[in-house]
Amino acid sequence: MTVPASRVRRRSRTPGRLLPLLLATALLVPVAFLVIQAHQLVDADRDVLARERLGVEYLRALGPVTDALVDAQSAAVTDRSLRRDTLDQAVERAAAVDARIGGELSTSERWAGLRAKLEALPERPLADPEAAFTVYGEATDLLLALHGKVRETSGLIRDSSADAYFLQDGVGEEMPEAVVAVARLTDLAVLINRRPADERVQSLSQLATLRAAALQPANDLANNLRAVVENTESADLGANVLTPFDAYQRAVEALALYSQPTGRAGTFDTTRLLASRNEAQQAAKLLQPVLLDEIDRLLVERLDELDRDRLLILGAGALAALLLVGLMVSSWRSPRRDTPARMSEDVTPMSPADLRRDPVGVHPGEQPPALQPVGQLQEPDRWRPFDAAR
Repeated sequence: MTVPASRVRRRSRTPGRLLPLLLATALLVPVAFLVIQAHQLVDADRDVLARERLGVEYLRALGPVTDALVDAQSAAVTDRSLRRDTLDQAVERAAAVDARIGGELSTSERWAGLRAKLEALPERPLADPEAAFTVYGEATDLLLALHGKVRETSGLIRDSSADAYFLQDGVGEEMPEAVVAVARLTDLAVLINRRPADERVQSLSQLATLRAAALQPANDLANNLRAVVENTESADLGANVLTPFDAYQRAVEALALYSQPTGRAGTFDTTRLLASRNEAQQAAKLLQPVLLDEIDRLLVERLDELDRDRLLILGAGALAALLLVGLMVSSWRSPRRDTPARMSEDVTPMSPADLRRDPVGVHPGEQPPALQPVGQLQEPDRWRPFDAAR
């Protein structure tokens, strides 16, 4: 009887390699999902800020239209020669802006109605100043409504930054309202001086309403600007705003003083009142581009931060993907080490035919070792006790 030899058969390493590959692939899916979600959120925030910048651009174009319209109203009420060049040029520039971004801001319809109203204004002063005051009042109402539409559809009215919110509220709502209300106040004072004495007293209540409508937005604008200048981190805003802001405040204070009727006749010092109105309007004209530039600067800074966040997100996602791919490659290329238990499982007994065909440990050209009979095993000589005595 011969001792059967054994042959070691190695199993395939593919099943053991597939598990790390599957785990790495499974990790790639949530990583890719998180990167895509974060990227989409950043893109959504960028779209909001880009839309607000369009609102700033539209408000910048409406400023000259507001100034030219109130000047044309005053000229029509005071029977002065009316120059339409300034108003026509401002309207054309605003029309170009609306043609480019009005569709995105949903302002084209309102602008079309305002432009039709402006183009319908008479080129010569009307014979009745009272009628001119009413006609121009309708046009300024449409203009103020367009300001509100721009702030709403562009998202400026919902800006999350405190500085940007107060600035847009001042330059997009309070400033145009104050300019229009101040113009109406001074024009109504001119009209009241021309009315008969019995009608003049009845008109004082209307003038008081216009005075409150002019002073309230002007004071709100002053308070907002004061808060922004005191709390802003911009070193240039305070210096740029301080001079026109002080001039605007002085003009508003003088306007509040000279808009009070004098004597029992209820007349007004229209000369000083018109001078105060011009000073307030010029100060507002200097303030508007400064405030709009500051809003745009704040929006650009936030856009730059979002661009950096987007790069960080993409970089983190790419790094995670590279690490997982490296893990997959290293797990596939690394040699598999068989444990003793696994090797014992891989040992397969050999049949006598296999043993004769492929004896274990016999190299080509060598004779196999002789087999010893069972029961006649020779043991090596061992050192026995008392051998030294013999």
